[in-house]
Amino acid sequence: MIDKYLDHLTQKLGEQVRALEESLGAGGAKTFDEYQLVCGQIKGLLMAQREISDLKQRTENSDE
Repeated sequence: MIDKYLDHLTQKLGEQVRALEESLGAGGAKTFDEYQLVCGQIKGLLMAQREISDLKQRTENSDE
């Protein structure tokens, strides 16, 4: 049951990462500071995705 919600959250985070990556690719960061900020946001979102993935795996293993 919780897997559905975790998958949805992971998908939303992935969409945000892709949007930020596209913005960078299109020259969205006008300064190095802006570039660093966006890179930090991407890193944080990817870390959140990994934590959610780990949580999902732990819940699946606890069901066994």
